[in-house]
Amino acid sequence: MAINPDLAGRVYPSAEVYDVAREKIREFARAVKAGHPAHYDVDAAHALGHADLVAPPTFAIIVAQRADAQLIADPESGIDFSRVVHAEQRFTHHRPIVAGDRLTAELHVDKVRAMGGGAMVTTRAEISAEDGSPVATTTSSILVRGEGQ
Repeated sequence: MAINPDLAGRVYPSAEVYDVAREKIREFARAVKAGHPAHYDVDAAHALGHADLVAPPTFAIIVAQRADAQLIADPESGIDFSRVVHAEQRFTHHRPIVAGDRLTAELHVDKVRAMGGGAMVTTRAEISAEDGSPVATTTSSILVRGEGQ
C-alpha cells in the first residue's frame, strides 16, 4: 500500500494523558547520560527555580511518540512501520517539563512528499499541560521506504 497523500493536514487529537513522574525523569536522564543534578535531586531543581525535578530536553520525545503511534496505527495512512527510517527530530520548548506535569500531545501531519517509491512524512506534535498551556512542539520527519528499497 502506498502512503496516503491525503494525510497532509490531518490532525490526530490528544490521546491519553502522560503523567511525568520523578522516577521516569531519573530513568530517562540516566539512559541519555544527562548528568545535571536537577534531573535527579529535587533540591537542585528547586535551586534553579523549578517546582520539581526537571526533565532533559529530549524527554518530550516520550509524549510525542505516543502521538506518533496514532498515525502509524491508522490503517488509512499506508505506513508500514517496518519500512520506516527516522530522518529528523526537532524540539521547541515553551517551558521545561517537570515532575508532576500531566501532558497530552495533538499530532499534526504537516507534509507528505513522494520520494521515489516511498515518501517523507513530516509531523508536528503540540505537547500541552493539563490546563492547555503549551509545553513543547516536536517536529519529526520519517522516510517510509517503498517496495524494493
